[in-house]
Amino acid sequence: MTTHAPHASHTVTLPASLDEAVAALTAMPAAVPVAGGTDLMAAVNAGLLRPAALVGLGRISEIRGWQYLDGHALLGAGLTLARMGRPDFAALIPGLAAAARAAGPPQIRNAGTLGGNIVTSAPTGDTLPVLAALEATVIIAGPGGARREIPVSHLLAGREMLHPGELVGFVRVPLLHAPQAFLKATGRTGPGRATASVALVLDPARRGVRCAVGAVAAMPLRPLEAEQWVASLIDWDGERGLVPEALTAFGDYVAAACIPDPAPPEDGSEPATLPPAALHLRRTVAALARRALGRALS
Repeated sequence: MTTHAPHASHTVTLPASLDEAVAALTAMPAAVPVAGGTDLMAAVNAGLLRPAALVGLGRISEIRGWQYLDGHALLGAGLTLARMGRPDFAALIPGLAAAARAAGPPQIRNAGTLGGNIVTSAPTGDTLPVLAALEATVIIAGPGGARREIPVSHLLAGREMLHPGELVGFVRVPLLHAPQAFLKATGRTGPGRATASVALVLDPARRGVRCAVGAVAAMPLRPLEAEQWVASLIDWDGERGLVPEALTAFGDYVAAACIPDPAPPEDGSEPATLPPAALHLRRTVAALARRALGRALS
C-alpha cells in the first residue's frame, strides 16, 4: 500500500497457496485480491476503490511459474510481465513475450501480472489480444479445491464471470511452434498505453491464421472472415509468402471488420461517414495488421 492511498485497507491477508487464498476470499466476501496492484492501486489512489480488506497473492509460488502439459503451456496467473519478456519465455510463446515487453515502463512490467491483466480486462491490456489469438483458456480455482476451465474470450466478454471466492489460477496456452507477432500503436494516453494493437499467430497444423485487435473496443476483436480469407491464400506446404497487395488487402479487411462503417439510415437518406478520429484509427489498425502478417510470414 502507498502512504497516500485514501481509505487504505486495514486487513491484509497473505496466503501461501491458491486454496488458502480462495478460503480467505470466501471468508471475507468484501476482500479484494491483489497481485501486482498496478491497476488496483491506481484506482485506490484516485478514490475510485476503497477495499475493506486485501488478499495478497505475492507469496503463492505455484502461480508464479509455468509447466508443459500435453502440447500446452500452463502459465501461472502470478507470472509478471517482466518474467514473460525474458528470452526463455519468448522461445516458448513469442507473441505473449512481445506483448509483455511492450507493456509500459519497467516498474509496471516488474509488478504487473498475467492474471491481473485478465481480471482487470482493461481494453488496452497488451497481453489480452495475444491470449485471444492463441485461444487460451483460464483455470479458475474455487472453494473446496474446485477447478473449472473456460476460454479467456468468455471471461473478457462477460459471457462467464468469476463467482464469489474464485480466483484465476492458471492460463493454458497451446504451443503452436510457429511464428507469432504483436504490434501496437501508442498515443498521448500514457506511457506505453496502446491506442490500437494487433496480435497474429500462424497455426500450420490447422492451416490457419488467427488475429486479434486490441484497444479499439471493450475486448479484443477477432476478424474471423479476414482470418479465413488470408489463410486460404497461403501456400502452407511451400514458402508461405504473400504478395504486398494481399498483405494490404488483409490489413484493410481486418480494419473494416473491427471499425465498420456506420449502418445506413433506415429512411434512405445519405449514409453517415466515420469521423476523422475513427478513420485514423482504422488506418492504424490496417497498418498494424498488414505488418504483423508480413512479419509472421517472413
